[in-house]
Amino acid sequence: MKSLYNDSRFRLIIFANISSSIGSGITMIAIPWMLVTSANGDRVFGYVTICMTIISFIVTPFIGNLVDKMSRKKLLLMSEIICFVLLLFFSLIGFLGLSYEVWHYMFIYMIGSMYYTIFYPTMFALNQEIFNKDQYKSLNGTMEVQGQLSSVIAGGLASILLSIWDIQYILLLDALTYGAAIYFYLKLPYTQTSISNIKKIPKSKGTEGLMYMLKRPSMFLFLFFSIMPFIGVMITNYLFPVYLTDVLKASGSLYGTQSMIYGMGAIMAGIIVPTIARKFGDEKTIIYCVITYTIAISLIVFANVPVYLSLMFFIAIGNSGARVARNSFLMDQIPNEIIGRIDSLFRSIGLLFRIVLLAIFTGMVSTGLIIYCFIILSGLLFTASLFVFFSWKKGFALKEKDIKIFVG
Repeated sequence: MKSLYNDSRFRLIIFANISSSIGSGITMIAIPWMLVTSANGDRVFGYVTICMTIISFIVTPFIGNLVDKMSRKKLLLMSEIICFVLLLFFSLIGFLGLSYEVWHYMFIYMIGSMYYTIFYPTMFALNQEIFNKDQYKSLNGTMEVQGQLSSVIAGGLASILLSIWDIQYILLLDALTYGAAIYFYLKLPYTQTSISNIKKIPKSKGTEGLMYMLKRPSMFLFLFFSIMPFIGVMITNYLFPVYLTDVLKASGSLYGTQSMIYGMGAIMAGIIVPTIARKFGDEKTIIYCVITYTIAISLIVFANVPVYLSLMFFIAIGNSGARVARNSFLMDQIPNEIIGRIDSLFRSIGLLFRIVLLAIFTGMVSTGLIIYCFIILSGLLFTASLFVFFSWKKGFALKEKDIKIFVG
C-alpha cells in the first residue's frame, strides 16, 4: 500500500481522475435533471439513454481493440481533449446569451456518456499494465474511493449549484476540470510495455475475447452475472430521477443528496472490500456484494424518502464492492495484452442487456408503471445472485495451456 502511494504515476492518475470526475459528475447530475424536468422530459431522457446505450454497444468492441493496440495514455488524452473542447463550446452558447434547447442537453449528455465509455476500460487496462500484481487489490480499492469521493463532492456541489448557477457556468467548470486532467496525464511517465505482445495479435475480428472466455464457461457466467449490479446502477440512473419526481415528489437538491450518500457508501466499499477480499478471496467477496445490492434494490419500492436515501448507501456498497473485487479478479486472471477485449466483451453484453431493459422500462414509465420496473429489476438481480453463487461453486480454475490463445 505504501509503495503504491509513493509512486508518482499513481498520484498523477489520481489527480487527473479527481479533476475530470468532479466536473463531469456535476454535469451528469445537472443535465439529466434538466431533461427530466423539461416538457415530456421523462420520455425524452429515456430515449436519449437508450440511444446512448446503443451507441456504446456499437463502439465498445472497437474501443476494446484500441485499448489493446495503442498507447493507453494517448487514448485517455484524446478523450479528455475532445471533451474539453466540446464542453467549452457549449458553455459559450450560454455566455453569448443564447438559450439552451433540449437538443443541447441531449448532446451534452451524449458527450459525458461517451467519455465514460472510453475512460473506464482504458484506465482499467492502464492500471493493470503499469502496476504490480500484489498492488491490485489496494489499487482497485483506492481507485473506487477516489472515484466515489469525487462523486460525493460532485453531488454536494450539484445540489448547491443547480439552484444558484446557470447551466453555462456548470459546463465551464466541467471544461476546466478536463483541462486539469489533460495537464496531469501529460506529466504521466508511461511506456507501452506490452508492445511486443500487441505486435503478435493479428488484425482483430473482435472475437479473441469471446474465444478466450468460451474455454471457461463457468468463469464466463460468473463474470457476466457479477456485473448485474453495475447494469442495475445504469438502469436506475434513468429510473431514480423519475421515481424521485413522480413517486416521492422530491426536489432537485434531493437528487444531489442521493448522489452524495451513494458516494459515501461506495467510498466505504473501496476502503473495506480489499481487506475482505484478502481474507475471503475475490470470488466470495463478489458474491457477498451482489447479494447486498440485490436486497437493497428490492426494498426500494417500500421506502419513504429517509429509507430511500439509507438504501442508497447499501446499493453503493453492493455495486462498488462487487466492482472492486471483480476488477482485482480480472487483473489477476486475464493477460494484459487481451484485457481490453475481455473487458469490452462483458461491457458489450451488459450494454445489450441494458438496451432491452431501457426499452421496456421507458415504455412502462410512460404509462405510470415505474414500481413494476423495480420489481422486474429485483427479480433479475435475484437470478444473477444465484448464477454467481453456483458458477463459483462449480469452479473455474484456469489451465496454463488455455492462456496461450494467440497463434502465429
